Amino acid sequence: MSNLDAARFQMAYSLFFHMMFAALGVGMPLLMVIAEGLYLRTRKDTYRRLAKTWAKATGLLFAIGAVSGTALSFELGLLWPSFMEFAGSAIGPAFTLEGYAFFLEAIFLGLYLYGWDRLSPRGHWLTGVGIAFSGAMSSVLVTATNAWMQNPVGVETLVNDPANVDPWNMLFFGNSTWPLMAIHSTIATLAAVGFAVAGVYAWQMLKGKRDEIRKHGLTIAMAVGTIAAITMPLTGDLSAKVLAKNQPAKFAAMEALFETRKGAPLLVGGVPNVETGEISYGIEIPYALSFLAHGDFTSEVMGLDQVPRDQWANVPLVHYSFQIMVGAGVVMMLVGLYYAWLRWKRPDQILQSRRLHWILLLSSPLGYLALQTGWIVSEVGRQPWIVWEVMTTASAVTPSPGLMTSVIGFTTLYTLLAVVLVFLLRRLRHVQ
Repeated sequence: MSNLDAARFQMAYSLFFHMMFAALGVGMPLLMVIAEGLYLRTRKDTYRRLAKTWAKATGLLFAIGAVSGTALSFELGLLWPSFMEFAGSAIGPAFTLEGYAFFLEAIFLGLYLYGWDRLSPRGHWLTGVGIAFSGAMSSVLVTATNAWMQNPVGVETLVNDPANVDPWNMLFFGNSTWPLMAIHSTIATLAAVGFAVAGVYAWQMLKGKRDEIRKHGLTIAMAVGTIAAITMPLTGDLSAKVLAKNQPAKFAAMEALFETRKGAPLLVGGVPNVETGEISYGIEIPYALSFLAHGDFTSEVMGLDQVPRDQWANVPLVHYSFQIMVGAGVVMMLVGLYYAWLRWKRPDQILQSRRLHWILLLSSPLGYLALQTGWIVSEVGRQPWIVWEVMTTASAVTPSPGLMTSVIGFTTLYTLLAVVLVFLLRRLRHVQ
């Protein structure tokens, strides 16, 4: 295995697990805060028990996420030294601010876990709000680095006049990719966690555990998951328009659009053939892609025919991943709306309907499926560039030999972290 293949595999494997840990680290504090807020409002002890249980899970996830994130920071320097030398001054502030958010989260987490019955009820709840906010900000801030790699604003200054680099403008204020990527990815993590937690309670209800605490847990999780699932298409549409402007080659790969077309159709499904440029078994919605890309049904959408062949991404992988992401999002939205309708019209069925419980259980992985395939679209669709149209991934990889040792070590680390997390989460019980 070449250094490039080994490094890409290691980063993909590491990010696959870290994203699961990080998503839970963003979503669980929000569920915890909602549960305690409902306890303060209703004084129902089941909400307090939920908050305490989810607080234990949040503390565990914080510890696992700290190890996972630290390992990733080492990997950046270990695997991609040329990239870090080139872009370090530009992306450094994002990692610095993310570090501040991490420490802030640690402080609030300590106050929350040890502040039960020591702080005032409202003061204790506010420390939980601090955990949720700082955890989300960690994700939002570190996303700025990836957004710059996708849309390298100010790269000319970085190359020609590095002493006058303005990282704040490059990362945040002047980069149109960052706000939408940050919002969309945060909403995606909330959808993933909401549906995953709902699936846990649905499984318990299928086993006959249909008490109030599980009903309330399911309700809170589905509220968060459904709102996130309904919101995702809105941010996704805005993201698509920015993507079509800033990364038209990636946009073409997502849609398997081999030829530039006016009034381009939106492809649903389909099996692309990169050799012939033909699509099999797909359904085309006339003019829809032009509208999705530019808000105009007759606008021209750039195809892969305007991209040098050696700069094409893996079109089938990007296209299939995009289709899976959209499909999973649509199913989550429909399931969420069905749950909301059932709760409104037949609330007694929330605890009793085995059909509902099976639907929620089967749909519980969809949020994570959408999250992971979305990042495949983002990262594989950017290839062969590590910094879009500036630096290739091949030129950024380390030339050092013996990279397989690193691959084995980090793969083992993330596998063990995942096993430990599952083992410890399974041992959590609702606090009495």
